[in-house]
Amino acid sequence: MAISTLTHAAALTALVACTSLMQATPAAAADARIARIQVAGGETSSRFVPLGVGKSVVIDLPADIKDVLVADPKIANAVIRSSRRAYMIGVAVGQTNIFFFDANGKQIAGFDIAVTRDLNGVRAAIGRSHPDANIHVEGVGDGVMLSGTAANSEESQQAYDLATRLVGDGAKVVNSIIVRGRDQVLLKVTVAEVARDLLKQLGVNLAGSFNWGATVVNFNTQNNFPVSGTTPNNFFNVIGTNVSATLKAMDTAGVTRVLAEPNLTAISGETANFMAGGEIPIPNGVTCNNSGSVCQPQIVFKQFGVSLVFTPVVLSEGRISLRVMTEVSNLSSQDSITVSGQTVPSIQTRRAETTVEIPSGGSLAMAGMIQEQTKQAINGVPGLMQLPVLGALFRSRDYINNQTELVVLVTPYVVRAVARKQLSRPDDGFADPSDPQADLLGRLNRIYGGAKELHPCCDYRGKYGFILD
Repeated sequence: MAISTLTHAAALTALVACTSLMQATPAAAADARIARIQVAGGETSSRFVPLGVGKSVVIDLPADIKDVLVADPKIANAVIRSSRRAYMIGVAVGQTNIFFFDANGKQIAGFDIAVTRDLNGVRAAIGRSHPDANIHVEGVGDGVMLSGTAANSEESQQAYDLATRLVGDGAKVVNSIIVRGRDQVLLKVTVAEVARDLLKQLGVNLAGSFNWGATVVNFNTQNNFPVSGTTPNNFFNVIGTNVSATLKAMDTAGVTRVLAEPNLTAISGETANFMAGGEIPIPNGVTCNNSGSVCQPQIVFKQFGVSLVFTPVVLSEGRISLRVMTEVSNLSSQDSITVSGQTVPSIQTRRAETTVEIPSGGSLAMAGMIQEQTKQAINGVPGLMQLPVLGALFRSRDYINNQTELVVLVTPYVVRAVARKQLSRPDDGFADPSDPQADLLGRLNRIYGGAKELHPCCDYRGKYGFILD
């Protein structure tokens, strides 16, 4: 009986243990399955292979091939010709990957395939046209990217234009070519302007009185310059009993000369600016406080003078594409206006803009920019100014003639950097005079000898002269 009881207890213990084991078995089995998950193939271990559309590559594998996986057969395909040789063929533009497995399901090799346009013809054409340039042509999706280095901007642009034409089909070409040495261009500009002004006036001012019965009538006529901004003043008034006449005759001639010679340096493809002149304040409305009791005029500044903007592009050694814009402006009393008691002068402007191709050291002249303006007016007392002979006493004639001629000379140079010791400053050799020199001789600076020659005349050794055949 005891044995039976013990046997029953042992059986019960075994049953509980079996039940616990059965309850723990599913979780343990799941953990075992999760632990056994492994990535047999992926992009991290794949080799990148570029392919052109309709092109193929032959692959020799180290083990026998049992299975092949192609992610997107519409992009690329794989053909097995033997147990260890495969052909990968580009079908359409895009990206995919191909994996090869052995009989045990182990990955033999993996390839990340990028199918692009066939660019061998583009590479060959660029290589033939620019043999000294190191330009690479790569396909990126539907587009093409140019990389590497070129000697100058012209080679880079020509390679880009050639690739754009050969690729066709509206494909985008990205130019990432690095120019090895970007040229710098020095621009020497001379802006010369001569303006001639001629002003004439001839008229008579009368002042006096005469009796008409018991009435005394005084008169005063003044004829001013209407074309120069004033208004004729013709009127009668009672002022006295004397008669006086004033002859107004004037002939004025003036010449204005503007000369600027700026020198600017800019990298090929960049823009340089030059401005020599000033700014004039011009009223631009008023600003008042909240109550409107205090108002202050607003002022804006307008530039005037000689302005130069140029953009050089070095096409090849000695050839420069140059875009030049020059402007000459000056203040003028003609057409001036008065705002809030302040006279604002007008600004006369002459502007020229052009794009040319010119050799290094060659000069370009933008001339023939001539402007001529003539104003003439006759004013006087109505009726009396029309009388024969005597009408000249009651009228005035004004005549203004303005002539302006502008010439711009441009000379570009391809330049290189030089040592500091080869440059000079305007104040080199300048020194203040001593008191005796300034007081007794009237000198403003000390006088030195001539500048030293950079290359002495007697340091050359060897034959020299002419060679006659």
